[in-house]
Parts: sequence; C-alpha cells; structure tokens
Amino acid sequence: YMSLSTQIMDTMKEAMKAKDTVALEALRAIKSELLLAQTASGSKEEISEADEIKILQKLVKMRKDSAEIYTTQNRPDLAEPELAQIAVIEQFLPAQLSEAEVEAIVSKIIAETGASGIASMGKVMGLASAQIGGQAEGKTISAIVKKLLV
Repeated sequence: YMSLSTQIMDTMKEAMKAKDTVALEALRAIKSELLLAQTASGSKEEISEADEIKILQKLVKMRKDSAEIYTTQNRPDLAEPELAQIAVIEQFLPAQLSEAEVEAIVSKIIAETGASGIASMGKVMGLASAQIGGQAEGKTISAIVKKLLV
C-alpha cells in the first residue's frame, strides 16, 4: 500500500510537468491538510487511512459547496475549477458506492438490528458509516437511513 502522501507527491510531479494548475491546486490542498492532521496528532507516524479518507471527503465537500454557491450565482467560470479539483481529489478516494449499493447495506443493517423509527437513526448511521467507510458521503448515507427508517 502506497501512502497517500507518496501518491500525492508523485501526482504533483506529473501535474507540474503537465503544467496542470487546477490539479496542482487540489493536490497542494490535500498535502497541506495531511500535514495539518499529522501535526495535530503530534505523531511522527502516518495518519490512518480512515483519517486520510475523512480529509479527502472534507476537501471534496468544501469544493462541492463552493461550486454549488457559484452555480446559483450564475458564475460557471468560478464553479468550473472547483468541480475540476473535485475530480482530482476523488482519484484518491476509494471507489464510491452507488445509492442503490448504500441502500442495500443500510437495509441489511436495519434488518439485522431490528431498528425502526427515527429514534434508531444514530445507531444505524454509526453502523452504516463504519461499514461503508469512505465509499459514500455522510450526507448520502444519512439521507438513505432517514428514508428507510421512516
């Protein structure tokens, strides 16, 4: 398994050669977030893969939110680079599950735990998030949990 930092460095070298400014910007953002996380944990060790995934998802979410705002303001010129950066960041995320796949996992958890009603939301969310890991956004998971529990 090649660490995320190493993958980022390699990809940055390629982006520099290609003079791909959008990719470079996205990669630098990932790199600085990883450094921050490592410094915050005060450890010399690499941060866990789960934490790396959380960081990547956070960066994607921030860009999605910005792109959405720009799109509502009718500024495709500003939304475009945000979306392009999302594509760069998502290369490092595990393959994303489709909504149908997430729904199948959540249904199974509900069936296994006998959860029902919105009161069980937290429990089901916890189990689903643990099982799905970085393969779907929290927002997607919670929307599906809500839909199936009601």
